[in-house]
Amino acid sequence: MHRNAMILMLLVVALWGCASTREEAAPVDTVAVGRLLDEWTAAWSSNDVTRLLRLFTDDVIYEDVPLGAVSRGKPALAGFATGVFDGFTDLKFERKSRFVSADGRAGAIEWVFRGRQIKDFPGIPATDKPFEVRGSSIVEFRAGKISRSSDYWDLATYLRQVGLAK
Repeated sequence: MHRNAMILMLLVVALWGCASTREEAAPVDTVAVGRLLDEWTAAWSSNDVTRLLRLFTDDVIYEDVPLGAVSRGKPALAGFATGVFDGFTDLKFERKSRFVSADGRAGAIEWVFRGRQIKDFPGIPATDKPFEVRGSSIVEFRAGKISRSSDYWDLATYLRQVGLAK
């Protein structure tokens, strides 16, 4: 019995030590990360890869769900963004709404993107016809930057608007 009590006491002390040395996450400036989402739409509208990349961590995971494109790291995101900027003209993103979680670790942005596709993408030939499609992005923040982003938009609507589907 004395041995069990001793083991229990050691376990409690060990757990207490782990709990007391665990670092609390630094508070996040939710206003600043909200502004980051505002800059997201401006950067995607700018045709400027460098401006866009400033918003993301070096190890970002960026996913365009409808296209099945996943970019891991800034170099991959730079390649994806270059393809988008080269493939579209008059590309503009308009923020409709945004949300940042109370702890500042996650957020969402609702947007509309407009433009004309002037270069072919795999499975999506360019038609140079104007489009306007709603979408949203779910993001995670780390150290004041976007560490993960998943874009969702309606590919079927896009294909109809550019004349590739009925």
